[in-house]
Amino acid sequence: MNDHIHDDLPDIIENVTYAELQVGQSARQTRTLTADDIAAFAAVSGDVNPAHLDTDYADATLFHGVIAHGMWGAALISKLLGTTLPGPGTIYLEQSLRFLKPVRIGDTLRITATVLTKEDANHHVTLNCEVKNQTGALVLAGVATVIAPVEKVRRPRTQLPLLRLVDPTERFGVLLASAAALEPVRCAVIHPCDTESLKGALDAAARKLIVPVLIAPLARLRAVAEEAHISLDGVEIIDVAHSHAAAEKAAAMGAAGEVEMLMKGSLHTDEMMLAVLAQPALRTKRRFSHVFRLEVPMYDKVLLISDAALNIQPTLMEKADIVQNAIDLAHALGTPEPKVAILSAVETVTPKIASTLDAAALCKMAERRQITGGVLDGPLAFDNAISPQAARIKGIDSPVAGHADILIAPDLEAGNMLAKQLEYLAGAATCGVVLGAALPIALTSRADAADARVASAALALLLAHRYRKERP
Repeated sequence: MNDHIHDDLPDIIENVTYAELQVGQSARQTRTLTADDIAAFAAVSGDVNPAHLDTDYADATLFHGVIAHGMWGAALISKLLGTTLPGPGTIYLEQSLRFLKPVRIGDTLRITATVLTKEDANHHVTLNCEVKNQTGALVLAGVATVIAPVEKVRRPRTQLPLLRLVDPTERFGVLLASAAALEPVRCAVIHPCDTESLKGALDAAARKLIVPVLIAPLARLRAVAEEAHISLDGVEIIDVAHSHAAAEKAAAMGAAGEVEMLMKGSLHTDEMMLAVLAQPALRTKRRFSHVFRLEVPMYDKVLLISDAALNIQPTLMEKADIVQNAIDLAHALGTPEPKVAILSAVETVTPKIASTLDAAALCKMAERRQITGGVLDGPLAFDNAISPQAARIKGIDSPVAGHADILIAPDLEAGNMLAKQLEYLAGAATCGVVLGAALPIALTSRADAADARVASAALALLLAHRYRKERP
């Protein structure tokens, strides 16, 4: 997930009228090519020539690497003519172009336009256009013919929307990379009796995140595998009668130390969690809670949301555990002091809304070190938790407001709706894990695809290794 950053330019654009133009007059702009520029141009134009986008293909061409679209350079000339010389009001008539050298990622281009001729009868102007790279080499040249504006124009520069590029093939890329160097752990996969849960488990195994133990009715498991053309060769399988038995067996294996992770398949969450809770060895002093990890295209960092799957209407002390569990996950993900926003409908404490009182109490608990490892603030409404502008407008001066790493929902209903809205309406890539047990539990919705299950396994693997270090 990347931001496409435009040049820093003046807030006002002003033209040079036909009468003001002089032969020999010139203007210049610069631009450095990024991978995002190439991706954005391809997305807008539809030009997916692999010379611009496929590293393996491009390395084998005569250019020996990815190059920019030729017309991207031409667009830089258009930008110079349309915004600077002659500027606003210019009408393009003709443009000749000679493509002389390839432009590569990291090249800094200097775009120059110089007035060659003027025709008073029709206000036509020809301009010599050159694009040179940082070495001074000419990469693109041509002559433009335009109708120059005759009236002065001075306008505020239009503020363009933020263009954020999301590569669907790179979902969870950072998360998977962070887990890639870790030793896979033995994982009980509970009742993976549909295509996505089975595929997710075996894909996680192929990525060396887990050593899977599939616990399910054998005949049903084989039927799913056969229908989906998935091989079960070499995979350990424990045959059980039904999903209840699968959950009980997996929990017993976890309690006995035979596996270091559990992974939910195609059974209900409460069915699995009841089996886990029935094993005293899997309980800790901490309340069990679920944390969603979301990569939201329009947010500049990973978001954690809790609890949206287990605790329906948590008490204040249960919320304290929910907060601490989420902070622990943030630490495992590499955020040493996460910013925790305690959500409510408003950002002021009021007895009429109980969640605002809980938020204030949680913040005081953090001050007294009953909750550690994060910076808490609340109550915060969702807008001022994630939007610096909303926080400024409402006069909220806080290190958390507008920059939250963790969102703590007031209850399960709010958290679940928030997480799923971000996933289905905002395009968030979502995975999840249960904390508070003696071992991590990769837990996703039964509707989630295999890649979300793989990502959840990566989350659980990071925690499993953390738990290893913490054991006496």
